[in-house]
Amino acid sequence: MRLERRLYSLLGLLLLLAVVYLTWFPTTHDGAASGGLKLPVPWLQPRMSFAARDATHFVDAATGSPLYVNGWNSYWLLSARSPALAAEMLRRGRRMGLSVCRTWAFSDGGPGALQISPGRFSEAVFQVLDYVIYEARRNHIRLILCLVNNLDNFGGKAQYVQWAQAAGANVTNSTDSFYSHPTIKRYYKDYVKAILTRRNSYSGIRYSDEPAIFAWELMNEPRCVSNSSGPYLQAWIAEMAAYVKSLDTNHLVTVGTEGFYGPGIAERLGVNPGEWAASLCSDFIQNSAVEHIDFASVHAYPDSWLPRASLEEKVRYLSNWVDSHLNDSEQILKKPVLFTEVGYLQHSDANSNSTADRDIILRIVYDKIYDSARKLQAGSGALIWQLMVEGTHMYGDNFSVVARDRPSTYSLITKQSCRLQRLYGKGDPGLQCSIPP
Repeated sequence: MRLERRLYSLLGLLLLLAVVYLTWFPTTHDGAASGGLKLPVPWLQPRMSFAARDATHFVDAATGSPLYVNGWNSYWLLSARSPALAAEMLRRGRRMGLSVCRTWAFSDGGPGALQISPGRFSEAVFQVLDYVIYEARRNHIRLILCLVNNLDNFGGKAQYVQWAQAAGANVTNSTDSFYSHPTIKRYYKDYVKAILTRRNSYSGIRYSDEPAIFAWELMNEPRCVSNSSGPYLQAWIAEMAAYVKSLDTNHLVTVGTEGFYGPGIAERLGVNPGEWAASLCSDFIQNSAVEHIDFASVHAYPDSWLPRASLEEKVRYLSNWVDSHLNDSEQILKKPVLFTEVGYLQHSDANSNSTADRDIILRIVYDKIYDSARKLQAGSGALIWQLMVEGTHMYGDNFSVVARDRPSTYSLITKQSCRLQRLYGKGDPGLQCSIPP
């Protein structure tokens, strides 16, 4: 009898700890480290399954049911001045029925860096990333984690080149060296290994075993300075995708391309937004066809790519851009495709069109994704660029929006979540869909 009482007392204590663990929210940020009670016990985490691929569409790895994505970008979650802002963004995403968030899992060199120098990390910043992943799972959100930037923001390729030069490596000033120099490739692989083998300080789960991670993205918008570097980029994609898979067989891998067509297929060049797009080394079909790349990625920025075009011209262009990538993914690549960045100017005076009118950019992509989902085809989802919460304006750009401040955009996003969820009955049961079926 006494033993039973002790067992009940122990179970009660464990239950209390679990409740505290699952409801504790950090509210301060001391410059890097996130706050909150840590009780890293894997079995206390909410149940979640991995995302997987079945031919041209995603599936829930546990049930095999089709998985079509409505998601968003908030690149700034790792850099947020308070982890509470990241947590609030993830909660709002969930309330809109969004299921995937794309964000940076890198910050190389400079103030507040995750990777201070090659192989040297800030544990405090790493714990912020831990917290973002932990909060994503609590909100039933999966993350696409990008591993390095093509641009100089947050370090990028240029930082790796500078590190190699400082170490005495014979490296040119061209950032194209990132794709071919053995020292720089070793730096990148070491970083990838550190990320994938990291054990989350909040959950106790290795990143490679965490189902709240949807996919690893090799690079944000890979490009080259010289078009002659194209073969090096292609070889780099093949090498790094295979390396990621050698460390982690649980997760999907994508490149992070913008979707530009290279000169290899002349008839596709007219789909590009201009001749300049074919001179950046990336090639949608060739890059995405690599064996260990699980799905293709495409971006869409008609306002940036066609700055002088009317809204009607941008709409026509975008429709053709989306159709071409859907068809090529279905018929040539035979892989899913995600439109991982869909952005449009969030100013009411842009080309004299209101934000509500300009929502047509997002609506076109959404409608084509929904049509693909109905047919169980390759168009597997779209992620708006980008969503914010109050207090994150320093991370914004001309395409950023606090969704609840734009009723038309908020409604459009939520309706897409609802109709995708209705198709296959898979989604967050907490999402209240009031739109008619």
